[in-house]
Amino acid sequence: MTIKSDKWIRQMAGEFKMIEPFEPNQIKLNSDNDKIISYGTSSYGYDVRCSNEFKIFTDVDSAIVDPKNFKKNSFVSRKSKECIIPPNSFALASTIEYFKIPKNILVFCLGKSTYARCGIIVNVTPLEPGWEGHVTLEFSNTTPLPAKIYANEGAAQFIFLKGSETPKTTYAQRKGKYMKQTGVTLPKV
Repeated sequence: MTIKSDKWIRQMAGEFKMIEPFEPNQIKLNSDNDKIISYGTSSYGYDVRCSNEFKIFTDVDSAIVDPKNFKKNSFVSRKSKECIIPPNSFALASTIEYFKIPKNILVFCLGKSTYARCGIIVNVTPLEPGWEGHVTLEFSNTTPLPAKIYANEGAAQFIFLKGSETPKTTYAQRKGKYMKQTGVTLPKV
């Protein structure tokens, strides 16, 4: 496997619309010249942005989080420029970017150091060959304090790995349950 560079990411975004909307550079300031958590193309990856729709886990209804029988009363929904995650809690969001992963590429996600150094862990399962959609981002607040995440700013870095060969069956071919998801997508079994 080889890690793909910024040149390859720009080429794939342009020719094959692998990432939309796509930012070919690293953006560190917003339109008002305020500092933001960076997003866009890096040397060997792409830093995605978090959308402004959040699902924050809560125990108000004493719900049990069960991936086989997920209840929507496990969270509250918010649309905002910021999301406050309660101490030792969790929130979901989605990427602004829509991805179309090539058949011979596997994508791993790593959290941004700005969030990691604040005790906020970002998790995303791998994006499999042939998958497409908005990516659901999982933010864990591991601290005993409320934590803030920002919409329209960098959230995580995606690393693109090229396989030694194309797999026999892609995610699209096996009709994966999260194919072409939009917005925050809840667990499915």
